[in-house]
Amino acid sequence: MNTKTRMIALAASTLLLGACATAPKPLQGTFNPVSPRDAVAGSQTGTSVRWGGRIVETRPGQDNTCFQLISRPLGGSGRPLSSAPDATDGRFIACRAGFYDPAVFTEGREVTFIGRVDGVESTRIGDYDYRLPRMTADVVYLWPEVREVEIRPSPFYDPFWGPRWGRWGWW
Repeated sequence: MNTKTRMIALAASTLLLGACATAPKPLQGTFNPVSPRDAVAGSQTGTSVRWGGRIVETRPGQDNTCFQLISRPLGGSGRPLSSAPDATDGRFIACRAGFYDPAVFTEGREVTFIGRVDGVESTRIGDYDYRLPRMTADVVYLWPEVREVEIRPSPFYDPFWGPRWGRWGWW
């Protein structure tokens, strides 16, 4: 294989691997690296952000639905990372016009939002007064649930003796 062919193959494989980490179309764009913790600490009102995490509560209102989430760092695709379950920048509230069914947007589901920081809202979690950053969401992206699958070995394969072919074949 000559050098030119190798370079083309390398470039093609790099592009293919890079495509695996792209965000879905509604989540693409450039956003300020402001975390929910940063939004509470400083004046970030009006800043365009992309935040995500796991739903704690979904509250439909008369004109909008508000979600309370535990924030998670986002991966290259914009999906909240589950590889570091304790990594968080606290909680945040995201509100979007319209009705979002709490039976679909259930506790523990992963969601990514794009919107603008709207300010800070005080709430009570247990006996603790907590200040949560609030965002007005333009995009609500509910991620498909990831299901764990148990893989069992085939009854027709014995790792010590090789395959067993069944009643009519070699057993």
